[in-house]
Amino acid sequence: MTPKQYGAPSVRQLSAVVDGMVGTVSEGRVRQLRMVVDMFDRAVGRQEMPQRSARSAQQLFTSAALRPFWELAAAGELRHWEKDVGKPLPVTTLRVVRNCLEMLAGRVLPEGRRVGLPELEVPELKPTVDGRSLAALYRGLVDLAGRGPLERDGTALSVEDRTRLLAMVAVLLDAGPRSGEMAAQSLADLAPGLAAVGVRRRAQKRDEARVGEVAAVTGLHPSTVAKVLSGLGHDRSLATEARVLEAAAALGPVPEVEWFELRKGSQVAVRRWLEVRERLVSEDVPLTGQRTALWVTLTPSKAGPIGIPLRPQGLRQAYARGITALNWVMAGQYGWEPFPTTMEQVRRSVDVVPLLEPPAGV
Repeated sequence: MTPKQYGAPSVRQLSAVVDGMVGTVSEGRVRQLRMVVDMFDRAVGRQEMPQRSARSAQQLFTSAALRPFWELAAAGELRHWEKDVGKPLPVTTLRVVRNCLEMLAGRVLPEGRRVGLPELEVPELKPTVDGRSLAALYRGLVDLAGRGPLERDGTALSVEDRTRLLAMVAVLLDAGPRSGEMAAQSLADLAPGLAAVGVRRRAQKRDEARVGEVAAVTGLHPSTVAKVLSGLGHDRSLATEARVLEAAAALGPVPEVEWFELRKGSQVAVRRWLEVRERLVSEDVPLTGQRTALWVTLTPSKAGPIGIPLRPQGLRQAYARGITALNWVMAGQYGWEPFPTTMEQVRRSVDVVPLLEPPAGV
């Protein structure tokens, strides 16, 4: 692949810095760093940026250059796709940009020189769900699982919808996976006899686990450990950095798959879903690998026929649609309270502990 050519000397120098980081940080981080280089390429030369920002990489990390760069980035003016220009960047993306700026500044600026980086507001998390509500949801879904189709004022929840929803909630309560982790689950992630379910933790979750372990061993604050492990610990002492890296090296690798015990009721819910799923997944599903997905669609769509894997967004939408319908259908019934329609609120409400060893037969 031909290296991208940049016009401004400052951006070319910054790109060379990123090239030198390949192999020292993850591939995902390299992609993020290159994204920021591209954003600088689109920023330099605009009237908002000082003219000297084109001269050298160090000039990109002055207050005079960083302030307009950040404002342009936050406003979505530096997006890659023209159709998206002007759409403000979400907080999660801005956090990535800021982290990359901190990493690049540490390598571009002379040792000991600091630059003021923008502060991000911490988004207010939606409230979690108390244990009694979670138990009520679980009991309500179990009670509904054996009934016929539910309908009220034109809002219906089919047997298939309800069966999948119950199984999804059961796995969510017993294992606490993120939507992306749940969407990635396959039949191979079910232990024999449905005694347990496996969750293939994404990099973010594995990093969180490692930070907690190293912090416990070293006695350092998790934020300090996180900075050192992500390559942002240049403002920490060499002794602190050495302690963190030594402790991390002494720990075993974070398991790629964590296994969680399924309760008896959850086993029943998943088994019922597998029976429904078997009728849905047919030879029409284009790729053999897709036929092993645990969570599949119930109706045909632009993405493909019935029975293709649910993607993370589709899984979140399916969950929200099912809970919304369930809240409406169950409204007014004794003991039922409207339930949150976001998986994340439920996930943050559960406290799950993985099995120490993979279940027998896995």
